[in-house]
Amino acid sequence: MRRILFVVAAVAMATASAHAADPIVGNWRTEAGTIAAIGPCGSGYCIVLKTGKHKGEQIGTFKGSGGHYAGRITDPDAGKTYDGTMTVSGNSVTMKGCVMRVFCQSQTWPRI
Repeated sequence: MRRILFVVAAVAMATASAHAADPIVGNWRTEAGTIAAIGPCGSGYCIVLKTGKHKGEQIGTFKGSGGHYAGRITDPDAGKTYDGTMTVSGNSVTMKGCVMRVFCQSQTWPRI
């Protein structure tokens, strides 16, 4: 039983450290000027607004690693959710949301 608990604890710690080292984790300034925090949640990453009129709202969930992620992103002003991708390049992340994978819009957020 101790061996099983040790293995479970080791896997949990490895997963947590993998998330912490991922380039997407951190605080980003949106094009609207608010601050969004991206951090681990569940088996992926969540985007939570830290400032602005939608402070505290979760606006996205993504999965992926190594700078490329896919998931769902919500426009908090319109209340609409879109399929999306995120790509990290240096100290910026490019968010892309699409309707029917045809009509897409992008934003680039710098790391703060």
